[in-house]
Amino acid sequence: MAGYVSFSEFKKLDIRVGEIISAERIPGSRKLLKLKVNLGSEERQLVAGLAEHYTPEELVGKQIVVLTNLQPRKFMGVESQGMLLAAVVGEEGKPVLLAPEKKVPPGSPVS
Repeated sequence: MAGYVSFSEFKKLDIRVGEIISAERIPGSRKLLKLKVNLGSEERQLVAGLAEHYTPEELVGKQIVVLTNLQPRKFMGVESQGMLLAAVVGEEGKPVLLAPEKKVPPGSPVS
């Protein structure tokens, strides 16, 4: 487990609910998917290592939790503009997407 962070450090994180509006495999990768996510006031592109556990079709329409102010990074030439949050389960490290208990408006802040 990582060390403690201060509350002021935690407040710097912009975590919001997003809704996946499209998902597709990234050519040449067996693990990566390119997601388009509605964050209310904008759409973002995320790259996530979900392809071994989820099909693109089962992700469309799902609400997820997204860290929106993470510095963008390229994976296999595709820019990711945030990071979805997931629990990692079992020895295989299967990702289980974090989602709100009830449907909420995209862009809702998580606190």
